Amino acid sequence: MNIWFTEDQTDTVRLGLKVESVLWKETTAYQELVVANTDAYGRLLVLDGAVQTTIGDEFVYHEMITHVPLALHPHPRKVAVIGGGDGGAIREILKHPSVEEAHLIEIDEKVVEASRRFFPEISAGLDDERAFLHYTDGIQWVREAKDFDVIIVDSTDPVGPAEGLFAPEFYASIKEALGDHGIMVAQSESPFLQPHLIQRVMTGIAQSFPVTRLYLAAVPTYPSGLWSFSLGANGDLQDAALRPELRDMPTRYWTPQIQRSCFDLPKFVQELVR
Repeated sequence: MNIWFTEDQTDTVRLGLKVESVLWKETTAYQELVVANTDAYGRLLVLDGAVQTTIGDEFVYHEMITHVPLALHPHPRKVAVIGGGDGGAIREILKHPSVEEAHLIEIDEKVVEASRRFFPEISAGLDDERAFLHYTDGIQWVREAKDFDVIIVDSTDPVGPAEGLFAPEFYASIKEALGDHGIMVAQSESPFLQPHLIQRVMTGIAQSFPVTRLYLAAVPTYPSGLWSFSLGANGDLQDAALRPELRDMPTRYWTPQIQRSCFDLPKFVQELVR
């Protein structure tokens, strides 16, 4: 069998993965959902033709979108994830002993169902008693949320229903939902292929938050392999080295040393967000 999955990551860039088998395919109320098994990265989740996660490299994205902001907060107790129906961000958040509540806000219940069925090693945290699932629109949910310590925007690409998750008004709502030391982080795509989106996100966050930072991680199946995360904070940021319990965090990519170095941006990225 010689079947390939191809993602048009931009108008001029494609990702190709050889597929061993298609495990599931359905059209939900919001998007086309496909689960396949690949030679290179194992099981693969695709939404509307775009890679969302793979068994082979999911740990990089999920660890970096969660542990970086949680390590910067002095005592994260109440955390929310907008999107992220695969459950990987919830799994990582619950590794922090201070966390009492981890809320997942996912508009498409079918994504969670597929993740529980085909990605149990990623979605296992959803069964924790500290995890709370909300099947609703994230923009509306944030408007009514209060007193969160960290809010993570684990969104799909800025098209269709996810477009509003990249708007300054949404970041303003997140600020209102956070406490005094609150931190938000949003995935903001590739500095090679979506530089203008990064500028748009950082500018939008800066309209509401006094502290803004950009950091990077290497995610092989995401466009260009170099991925960015945009962070906004209501106050000073905690140094991860001051929290000894984080040094033994069971991770595969994130470490306290990575925590510090991920903010050391290459010169072309510095110029991009200057």
